[in-house]
Amino acid sequence: MSISVAATRKTIPQIRARKGGEPIACLTCYHAHTARLLDPLLDLMLVGDSLGMVMHGMENTLGVSLDLMILHGKAVMRGSREAVVVVDMPFGSYEESPAIAFRNAARVMQETGCTAVKLEGGTRMAETIRYLGERGIPVMSHIGLTPQSVQVMGGFRTQGRTREEWPALKADAKAVADAGAFAVVLEGMAEPLAAEITAEIAIPTIGIGASPRCDGQILVMEDMLGLNPAPPKFVKAFANLGPQISEAVRAYVDDVKGRRFPTEAHTYAMKKAAE
Repeated sequence: MSISVAATRKTIPQIRARKGGEPIACLTCYHAHTARLLDPLLDLMLVGDSLGMVMHGMENTLGVSLDLMILHGKAVMRGSREAVVVVDMPFGSYEESPAIAFRNAARVMQETGCTAVKLEGGTRMAETIRYLGERGIPVMSHIGLTPQSVQVMGGFRTQGRTREEWPALKADAKAVADAGAFAVVLEGMAEPLAAEITAEIAIPTIGIGASPRCDGQILVMEDMLGLNPAPPKFVKAFANLGPQISEAVRAYVDDVKGRRFPTEAHTYAMKKAAE
């Protein structure tokens, strides 16, 4: 006898239907405990390859492997029940051909249970986006400042500062929308250009350092919580947890040095006080 369980997780069609409607709230997420905290509040959580820099101290995202993305994707899915979970395809896992991209994306979805994958690139990746979509893999695209191309771009610089750059970026946005991407991240993009792209394409735009007229926003969670001592200039810090953590650790070290170790009785008293 089969048992039917009501699905509560948001769906790709629901995200796509938010175009021009209620803004889509997204954050990066890399582990289970954080996922449990974020999941009821967000529409979408991205297991971004930014974890290479945030979690593993890499200089950029180029050293992140498929296995590492799958490891963190599994962790986030263990803590998630409601939000759409998207896992980044890391550098070198999808560019060679649509068939190789499908093989690796299918592995990500099978092993993590995530909802969709994200890959960088516009016009050049349209064929791959269509190929994946036709085979049952939802794709979120990513154009503008694409961190996996940081060496080619010469650093993390805003895209679309001059109108000469606009036609190529608009073509990228149209290409991924026409190819079947359900949404597109616009990163580090001049505000007027991001606003025009949002108005011109039929899928939601998710801004990061782009226009407030995008259909949603995504930030790196550690940046908006004040855990990054040097966040991007466009990031609004909604908390200042870095100094708070330092103060808590300093207080803990003082307790240890003063031999003020919590006992079982102390722990029990704290639990009672919290009731």
